[in-house]
Amino acid sequence: MEARSLSVLLLLLAAAATPAPRDGEPRSCEAVRKVFQLRQLGSFRGVPEFPRAGVDLQVCTSKNPTCCTKKMEERYQTAAKQDIQQVLQTSSATLKFLISRNAAAFQETFEMLIKLAENYTSTLFCNAYRNMAAEAATRVQEFFTDIALYIFGTDISTKECVNRFFDNLFPVVYNHMINPGLTDVTLEYAECLQMVRRDIRPFGDIPEKVIRQMGRSLLPSRNFLQALNLGIEVINTTDHLHFSKDCSRALLRMQYCPHCQGLILSKPCMGYCLNVIRGCLAYVAEVDLHWQGYIQSLEELSSAMHGTYDVEHVLLNFHSLVNDALMQARVNGPELTEQVNKVCGPPVRKPTQSPHCSFDRNKYSQGLKMFSRDVEETLASRRKEFISHLRLYRAFYGGLADQLCGNELAAADDIPCWNGEDVVKSYTHHVVGSGIKAQAGNPEVRVKGTDPVINQIIDKLKHIIQLLRGKSFPKYDNWDLRQTGSGGSVDEQISGVCDDEDGCGGSGSGEVKRVLKITDCR
Repeated sequence: MEARSLSVLLLLLAAAATPAPRDGEPRSCEAVRKVFQLRQLGSFRGVPEFPRAGVDLQVCTSKNPTCCTKKMEERYQTAAKQDIQQVLQTSSATLKFLISRNAAAFQETFEMLIKLAENYTSTLFCNAYRNMAAEAATRVQEFFTDIALYIFGTDISTKECVNRFFDNLFPVVYNHMINPGLTDVTLEYAECLQMVRRDIRPFGDIPEKVIRQMGRSLLPSRNFLQALNLGIEVINTTDHLHFSKDCSRALLRMQYCPHCQGLILSKPCMGYCLNVIRGCLAYVAEVDLHWQGYIQSLEELSSAMHGTYDVEHVLLNFHSLVNDALMQARVNGPELTEQVNKVCGPPVRKPTQSPHCSFDRNKYSQGLKMFSRDVEETLASRRKEFISHLRLYRAFYGGLADQLCGNELAAADDIPCWNGEDVVKSYTHHVVGSGIKAQAGNPEVRVKGTDPVINQIIDKLKHIIQLLRGKSFPKYDNWDLRQTGSGGSVDEQISGVCDDEDGCGGSGSGEVKRVLKITDCR
């Protein structure tokens, strides 16, 4: 802001040192020379000292003598595009920071949740099942690594992750709890136990319950993170547009052609500015409808992420379900031994025993400090706060041209302004609306065809909207996702009712209820 004020001051001083134009013709090019050098467009020696005939100019043509040369016009052309890119980036900076800051904060929070859930599960084995803790630790770590990969975008199946965890855990449980021996079973025997686990169901319906809970909570969280990253990509794309030749010429005419007439402080008329910027941003305006749908879908998903969709609840109570599974295996021990013997035979054991628990209980002590019972700082409240701020930018792309002209580029009302040819009291041409179709009557910029880069980003927005609205959510048992059409809200499409089977009620093994506190990164 200070640099901007200094530039304005220098411009005013330069203008004051130059005699005013008369009859549209500058007496001297001194002010133009100073501004040209101030903007670092080139040496002032390349600027004429006095007006000359501009027969070689292609855009900034005039019947009057001019302070511009063809080389200056080329430099101005580059500067005009850079200026509009800078204005675009400035206008979106707050929005981009809002999304990127929260994307990083939510990712960090999920990482901490996963680490803490792993900690709880490993602690369960060390405290209650110490003899199998060392072997179980590897299975626990692998499981939560898979969970992290899934949430952060890797194309893996949560159902397979859960089944693989219980498959790998069963040989450990069988060896130490159901049919214990002095040494561990052999690798071949363990592989047989893994293969029969899904048939003999040693853990009852606990694996299926975990599959339901993980599928319901992790997919919305994964889609939420993906949507935030896409939001950043959309802004980066629209911040770095490729302007057409006709748009570039219009920007030059609007921003720098006045300089050629010595009118270094003149600003474009509002209507003129709107026509130029709406023409140049016609493709970007097509993003508007999909951007609004994107924010609405994020809002709907966020409001639906509760109960069984509460990833915090599901992850931090995973160890409780594991304990229930182990207790069920212990109760059904004799029956399981008989079933295993029929398929795998009696246990075949190694000559040596595996080590006992070596879990470091202080490993995640730092992370535990982030958790408290402060209801105002839950993960859900942070999402709600983020959405409330993001909602303010719902019409960002629809009103972008108006914002640029109103805040940065155009002259204020009732002030003489530049209309592309001269300084006038008001702009008299028709002012077009936003979007590609509206540009048919644009007197300043010709808009043809479509922009493949913008089309691609629109396609990505359409896809993420479908994900956010639940069109790709899996169906587990009686949990049915009703396809209501793109206009249906997430609340209409997904039942948020939470029953005891889903683990929302109390657990016989002592359910952990904690509230997540996220440090504010502002």
